[in-house]
Amino acid sequence: MSLEGHLHDQKSLRAVTGKTADWNELAKDCVAFANAAGGTLSIGIEDGQEVPEPNQKIPADLPDLLRRKLGERTVNVTALPNVTTAVNGGQYIELSVPRSTGVASTTDGRYYLRVADQSKPVTGDDVMRLASERAALPWETQTSLSVPRSDADPSKLQTVLSALRTSDRVKPSVKEKSADELLDHYQMARGPYLTNLGILCVGQQFRRAQLTTAPVIQFLKYDEEGQKVNKLVWDDHTLNPI
Repeated sequence: MSLEGHLHDQKSLRAVTGKTADWNELAKDCVAFANAAGGTLSIGIEDGQEVPEPNQKIPADLPDLLRRKLGERTVNVTALPNVTTAVNGGQYIELSVPRSTGVASTTDGRYYLRVADQSKPVTGDDVMRLASERAALPWETQTSLSVPRSDADPSKLQTVLSALRTSDRVKPSVKEKSADELLDHYQMARGPYLTNLGILCVGQQFRRAQLTTAPVIQFLKYDEEGQKVNKLVWDDHTLNPI
């Protein structure tokens, strides 16, 4: 296992559990990795150690909690936690953070960059330079979650395909395409994976929850005089934007 550096960091399990959890510090490190070359955080391995404690077990709900907490505190950051078992039998979380195609930040507007083994703040003109270095790849076409086409929700996929094939706004030549060809044509898939747009439209509930920009749908209700009287927020990711 590599030591802490430009592409790797280690944190104690106490950093994400109980009263000692420091989610803002973890968010800072994830932003720094996303703005640099990407990286990995080994959560559950103490500084100076190469493996976790042999009897250490990761709570089953911790990976989902990590995704949620980081999603609430970061922008343009993809966090992919995976529970790993070390050679001594102890468990830890391998948190992968791919390089972001947009400028990553915390939700309160702070920018960081990974330099050697530290997450350094980015200020002033350096923020503009960071933005100019980002690739101009639309968020919708990214496949950073590596969700295979076969992972699509069958019912949502069929609903979308049926709507396309019965729409009077879709050309007959497009309607004749196969399911995979339609996904490619409308940028919902690229290669073997669903794009972020595909996950939004035909992905499963937990996949939409993993997106860095997950959908939150608001239902607004107005009275007969046009005054807003209620707002319901559907943020359980069961519904797609359609």
